[in-house]
Amino acid sequence: MRDDRFCNSNCPFTRAIGTIANKWKPIIINVVGTRTIRFGQLDAIIPHISRKVLAEQLKELEEDGLLERLAYKELPPRVEYKLSEKGLAFLPILESIKEWNLQYEIALVPKETDHYVYGVKSKLDNDLQMESIICSK
Repeated sequence: MRDDRFCNSNCPFTRAIGTIANKWKPIIINVVGTRTIRFGQLDAIIPHISRKVLAEQLKELEEDGLLERLAYKELPPRVEYKLSEKGLAFLPILESIKEWNLQYEIALVPKETDHYVYGVKSKLDNDLQMESIICSK
């Protein structure tokens, strides 16, 4: 959910944070990356997000000019998403954030049998596969 107090600020940094800073938007942008992807694919790749929240976040990203929604007049209807020029320009920033985290994170290295997804211990291989997809882009 967008916070208009941030988005309408006089400070460009605060406005930028208002646009992209929530739990899901950076993850969605990272997963979309340089490809075109359908809603169902995003839903399958990103764990622990409801379809309602995913739809809301995609709509906000589109409204903010970070994402393009491509609707095809077919039966059944088909909609795809891709990053706009503005969204693509954000990818190197996400990459810098990942590099910063790798350099400074203090984390235990998981045992072979343990998997960590967003800092939560899980035994599900499915979560590990999804995490590797999210983090590899």
